[in-house]
Amino acid sequence: MNRLILLRQLHRQTQRHFICPNGPVVALHRFKSVRAFSTSLVRPAAAPQTATSSGVDTEGTTLKEPPVDPAVAAVIRERAEKPFRMAVVGSGPGGFYTAHRILKHLPHSTVDMFEALPVPHGLVRFGVAPDHPEVKNVMTTFDEVAASPNFTFIGNTRVGTYTTPDSPKADLEISDLYPHYDAILLAYGAHEDRLLGVSREQDLKGVMAARTFVGFYNGLPSEQDLDLALSQTETAIVIGQGNVALDVARILLTPLEELKKTDLTDKMVKVLEKSRVKHVHVIGRRGPLEVAFTSKELREMLQLPDTSFYMDKSLLDSEMELAGKSLERPRKRLMGLLEKGAKESKPDQPKSWTLKFLRSPLGFHGDDQGTLKSIDLGINRLEGEAGSRRAVATGDKESLDCGLAFRSIGYKSVGIHGIPFDNRKGVVSNEEGKVIDADKNIVPGMYVSGWLKHGPIGVIASTMAGAYETAHTIMNDWNGGAPMLNDQAKEIASVTPTLATPEEKDISQRSNPLLDLLRARGHKTVSYQDWKKIEQKEFDLGATVGKPREKLLTVEEMLKVLD
Repeated sequence: MNRLILLRQLHRQTQRHFICPNGPVVALHRFKSVRAFSTSLVRPAAAPQTATSSGVDTEGTTLKEPPVDPAVAAVIRERAEKPFRMAVVGSGPGGFYTAHRILKHLPHSTVDMFEALPVPHGLVRFGVAPDHPEVKNVMTTFDEVAASPNFTFIGNTRVGTYTTPDSPKADLEISDLYPHYDAILLAYGAHEDRLLGVSREQDLKGVMAARTFVGFYNGLPSEQDLDLALSQTETAIVIGQGNVALDVARILLTPLEELKKTDLTDKMVKVLEKSRVKHVHVIGRRGPLEVAFTSKELREMLQLPDTSFYMDKSLLDSEMELAGKSLERPRKRLMGLLEKGAKESKPDQPKSWTLKFLRSPLGFHGDDQGTLKSIDLGINRLEGEAGSRRAVATGDKESLDCGLAFRSIGYKSVGIHGIPFDNRKGVVSNEEGKVIDADKNIVPGMYVSGWLKHGPIGVIASTMAGAYETAHTIMNDWNGGAPMLNDQAKEIASVTPTLATPEEKDISQRSNPLLDLLRARGHKTVSYQDWKKIEQKEFDLGATVGKPREKLLTVEEMLKVLD
């Protein structure tokens, strides 16, 4: 039977469920929390059976699995005798959490993780706010993954050339990886921001993406040329009402002495020393019930010292009355915080921040030097039932003076050549982490995780849950005999290195066809041991000024540590 047909049949059987090879069929909707989901792991597969097998679901119902095709059974037996080899493109939470599950629950698996920068951890290093060190504790888990002898980190190596214009050629193309792995996991995140689509947003000095600002203050090398003139204005606006928007506002308004205790870069500290920003408007097109930030982020904003908080409390009251008892408990708690914050805020403080609802950006205005001076905002009204309110333009507008504007309406991923990509959604097309093409056909051996899979939504815990789902998909495919990149063990064995011993974790000493290819091109790779040397240098620099670390800001500085 054609293997692609078999794979489609397998996918239909497993759709919306995780099928344990020798256990129950578990429905995804039954999980009430990340903890419950993360503990419901597949058990190691026993010897494959060609006859029908059965299991019992969580409600006691006996479940009959369909007979296994003899050709698939042969593949399953073959795979039981060989290691599963996976390449991961990207080293953020999506990649690490998927690798963690694979290494823990798929016997004899090996993972090679490729990262474009010399340093790993992606969003955790370059996206999490400096004053949220507790969130960065997940790096300890990533270190544990990297300590496995079956894991290899290959940093300073870009895999896959982006499809965007003028993208530099990658060090390796995806096709270079095909012969050496059973599966490739794409987890390279979201590198661009969404545009507002209004006049002057891309040519005025002072209008920028929140993503760019976050990258700048977190030390992302590609954003260190940002010209940030905080000394030229007292008023900034942030367009969008999610967690990133509040991160931006909080960094602008937090007392500098507090930020100096974090891993905020010294370069950003020097910019903030000259800052005149005292007022921040956080703008959204709908109402208070539709905000996307969390209670934690809001509470931090309400606790800023010497800072007043303003919002339209009458709008909150009317929307709460409309929602009535239909409002879910977490959203009700968030609205309670807003109500309390508006009631208890002290007016006329030296600094202030405002939640402006029912406003849509129409365009920016600048002076003769091309510097931002104001923004036009369209005034909206809300229509529709509670829980599905939509913003409708009234035709009225207002102008707001400002010298800085940050658009924070979402990040987006970009495609790489040779991989199906949904440009409208900004994600790699997939079903439960399994890559599909434009015709909904499954691409054997190709998987996706993180923001590249589901878009830039949620927190790290939700990325973890999505990564676990992808890991389950991969394990079910491997244990179930689904087609992979290399179905003939002999072909892949001829180019597969043996598992690394602890002494061989330094990739400069490893024998690997791809590493050999990179060396032949004169390309310098970075191992996880190299990264720990870079990290120790950052720790040492930070200790001299009372900070957790002082991040190195350029690739050249990072690589110089290894000379």
